[in-house]
Amino acid sequence: MNRRKTAVIGMLSLAPLSVAGPKPDDTKEVDRMKNAGTVLQEILDLPDDIPQDMMDKARCVVVLPSVLKAAFIAGGSYGRGVMMCRTGKDYTGAWGAPAMYALEGGSVGLQIGGEATDFVILVMNNRGVDSLLHSKVKLGGDVSIAAGPVGRTASADTDAYMRSEMLSYSRARGVFAGISLEGSTLRPDDDANRRVYGSEASAENIIKDSKYAAPEAGKHMATRLQKASPQLKP
Repeated sequence: MNRRKTAVIGMLSLAPLSVAGPKPDDTKEVDRMKNAGTVLQEILDLPDDIPQDMMDKARCVVVLPSVLKAAFIAGGSYGRGVMMCRTGKDYTGAWGAPAMYALEGGSVGLQIGGEATDFVILVMNNRGVDSLLHSKVKLGGDVSIAAGPVGRTASADTDAYMRSEMLSYSRARGVFAGISLEGSTLRPDDDANRRVYGSEASAENIIKDSKYAAPEAGKHMATRLQKASPQLKP
């Protein structure tokens, strides 16, 4: 076999490796959406979960599965999750498409111990939503956040709701409770949003533009939220 034939065969054997990409079901973003839907399902199935009154007044829900303390201690690592908001004017419609978000550092690293912890954050008013759509925000600084009350019959007419743009919850070792996330930062995960929705996608576009629909992996979370709270209540 001459050198030319050998070179051609070599190029053909390498070609599939150079053009093959990851399957959609193997991407980290797909896993993130699926995990967020599972965490939300499990939390909403608890006997004493997020109060119904709080769910009905929330504009958006942020779910961050399996955040580890080690990530905060090491620095530069962070918890990743999704934010899903109600559609329409003033975020009053049905639940829309998930945008990718990241939680970083702050005092949370001292609170959650060594176990993986799931976080759920309710965004309770339009100012809270708008602050999250454009840039990194410091929780407890740029926006107010409080440990959310627990128990389905708890009322939204509490001091925590009246004072705060956001209410936060955690689940670790099977225990579900309100937890303070003051000092942490929450921001759009721009690279992940572009990988899921395309190069023009931003968190604001995904949340506000009706042309963006929930990917298959995000539909479980949307369906569960729609079942839990089909419309915003004043």
